[in-house]
Amino acid sequence: MSDSTIIYTHTDEAPALATYSLLPIISAFARTAGVRVETRDISLAGRIIAAFPEFLNESQRIADDLAELGHEVESPDANIIKLPNISASVPQIKAAIAELQSQGYALPDYPDSPSTDAERDILARYKKVSGSAVNPVLRQGNSDRRAPLSVKNYAKKHPHKMGAWSADSKTSVAHMRGGDFFSNEQSYTSESADTLTIEFVSAAGDVTALRAPLAVMAGEIVDATKMDVAALRQFLTEQKAVAAERGVLFSVHLKATMMKVSDPIMFGHVVTSFFPETFATYGADIAAARLRTNDGLAGIYAGLSALANGADITASFERELAAGPRLAMVDSDKGITNLHAPNDVIVDASMPAMIRTSGHMWDAEGKEADTLAIIPDQSYATIYQVVIDDCKAHGAFDPATMGSVPNVGLMAQAAEEYGSHDKTFEVASDGRVRVTNSAGSVVFDIAVSAGDIFRMCQTKDIPVRDWVKLAVTRSRLTGDPAIFWLDENRPHDAQLISKVTRYLAEHDTTGLDISILSPAAAIAVSLERIRQGLNTISVTGNVLRDYLTDLFPIMELGTSAKMLSIVPLIAGGGLFETGAGGSAPKHVQQFEQENYLRWDSLGEFLALASSFEQLAQHTGNARAQALADTLDRATGRFLDEDRSPGRKLGTIDNRGSHYYLAQYWAQELAAHDDADLAASFAPIAAALTEQEDEIVAELLAVQGSAVQLGGYFHPNHDLASAAMRPSATLNAIVATL
Repeated sequence: MSDSTIIYTHTDEAPALATYSLLPIISAFARTAGVRVETRDISLAGRIIAAFPEFLNESQRIADDLAELGHEVESPDANIIKLPNISASVPQIKAAIAELQSQGYALPDYPDSPSTDAERDILARYKKVSGSAVNPVLRQGNSDRRAPLSVKNYAKKHPHKMGAWSADSKTSVAHMRGGDFFSNEQSYTSESADTLTIEFVSAAGDVTALRAPLAVMAGEIVDATKMDVAALRQFLTEQKAVAAERGVLFSVHLKATMMKVSDPIMFGHVVTSFFPETFATYGADIAAARLRTNDGLAGIYAGLSALANGADITASFERELAAGPRLAMVDSDKGITNLHAPNDVIVDASMPAMIRTSGHMWDAEGKEADTLAIIPDQSYATIYQVVIDDCKAHGAFDPATMGSVPNVGLMAQAAEEYGSHDKTFEVASDGRVRVTNSAGSVVFDIAVSAGDIFRMCQTKDIPVRDWVKLAVTRSRLTGDPAIFWLDENRPHDAQLISKVTRYLAEHDTTGLDISILSPAAAIAVSLERIRQGLNTISVTGNVLRDYLTDLFPIMELGTSAKMLSIVPLIAGGGLFETGAGGSAPKHVQQFEQENYLRWDSLGEFLALASSFEQLAQHTGNARAQALADTLDRATGRFLDEDRSPGRKLGTIDNRGSHYYLAQYWAQELAAHDDADLAASFAPIAAALTEQEDEIVAELLAVQGSAVQLGGYFHPNHDLASAAMRPSATLNAIVATL
């Protein structure tokens, strides 16, 4: 790859559909500056296909683009635009496999209970593409995420609707008070490079290695902890009773996609705890049929028809549902509950949506209701209760006046919980998990019981030093205070505080307001300031970064898809992310039914401008800088003239928004000081402007009818391209570049 190349990722769902429309425009404009735009397939389907080459014929095999990008992010020339991708749960992987098999890909079935070496190898490959498989590979730098000024100003001029809050709202958050990951955590910093061995020691004294020895670097923070499943189940049973007593909805909020080992297990315990009588009576039958509680009610219901007593089991589930408490619903019209699938309710998206909607979720009748939000581990659950209490006391936030909470996030090199997947285990029997170093000394020794979840995490020193530097830089550039969200009472955070204090001393912080507060205290200060219209930089670890960069943008902007997300890679390159994809599935469903795509590509526009700017700075390509500057101005006009996709048929959708961006961008380039560049774009700008009515008519004409894409996870390229580029007039103009 040359240093004048931008890599644009092909991902999933609505962002992938939008790419069929937007990428031809981007590529055409970029060519005028000598910039090549290449694509890499990191979609769920692409990752699955790449993992099983020997099962496929030559024409079906594809390269492992994610692995290639893993090498690319280590290059100082890296310039990657990363769109949202599916962090797949097991049900999603199984659905993708089935779709690919129906398309002629002879992929092996997902083996839930592998019994041979071959099946264990297949399961290992599928697990490698599951959950947060992409982000730990690409995010080899820390995160700088904020609302661009143009986006923030637009939100103030056109504030989105926020549900009113009542002081007597019964909505609250429940978390464990003991026995959870937070309570059981141990942490230390390795003084030198070392190798750690993780072993399970049974009650009888038998020793089993849980994984290959683990290398750690000098200065690396290592954590170990467990989730006490007995305590978890007691907590869940208690909260079910609390929800019934208060008359509120019961809703569990986990991250079963990204925390792909621990959280699906906890989700399974929520399912069995909510239906104790059904599982006491029929649990053995459900297990014998290989219907996994970790996959949720949807998978169980789908398999019950094959059982002789399936109708009895279904009736038992229905009796316990009717007995209460009421379950929060994902889709009340379709009867999809909070417990149907582990990937339906993801905490970082679901909690802000609830807070934005008066603290309500929906019941089985489609009515809003107060909710008991269950977030078992207390590490980060406390922040949401602070927000809820603030809303009860002061009412809903006002997007027209509120300040902003940008984030500097520690995430490089799979920091913290994000890197735990290969070190997380469901314990088979009572005993201990023992971690020893190369000298044979015991580092961690944790008593466990059958079913407990053991987890280890790592946080390397170089990312921490870079994180502190980035926080100081952002505070200096903006003049805003920066708060490190770290709890001295949490062992991992105590290790980080020591490093942060030491590394802050390496910088000139004169005149800067930089502090360290616990997450609950930090969010209280931040909320007080945003109600005054003031900005506060949140400097957080990886999981809090994920939570906050949904929470505050959803309150401020209505969506996290409009955030500018830059990852300055430690090696010197840049990764530019384009926002969240949480609503992408619903957008695809609407598109297939109505040929109308509501996905907003503003995040792509913002990332692209930053990508061009990075390339210009790295290569000295003045025209790349011209593309960045003009795109930034075009995006500002795009917002001012409200060209974002509408919400109903008859208004422009995602494709129409791309047309207007192209028009405004071309007009800006046609007026640029670079005479040759201006001359190239003058006829393009004229054509896009003069033929506006014809182009818009062509884009609107296709709306209202069903669309065949040939697949959800793996759409047919020609069908998707034709559907997303229905204006022959627009296509012809773009082709002249």
